[in-house]
Amino acid sequence: QVQLVESGGGLVQPGGSLRLSCAASRSIFTFNRMSWHRQAPGKERELVAAIPSRGSTNYADSVKGRFTMSRDNAKNTVYLQMNSLKPEDTAVYYCNADGILSAYWGQGTQVTVSS
Repeated sequence: QVQLVESGGGLVQPGGSLRLSCAASRSIFTFNRMSWHRQAPGKERELVAAIPSRGSTNYADSVKGRFTMSRDNAKNTVYLQMNSLKPEDTAVYYCNADGILSAYWGQGTQVTVSS
């Protein structure tokens, strides 16, 4: 069983920054894709950013130019650097790992953008 542990969420003022981390219990090389999703109250879960095993990172239009997803293969960890945060970025952020046969989710970390 794969475990994904997110951290780094919290309360931040509009315009501020946060960096989320997602540590996997096995090598992230084994996954076809690592991604970040978010779910705001009363809304569907949406894809924020994704790094495939090969190819470039993709971002939702709403976060392009503000969020950056990266990976540290040696630490089996992916990150989501979030800058210029807006109140509409408030959500629970989830890490996802797509394997060959299964997909895995972390427990989520709350991000609240408010003054």
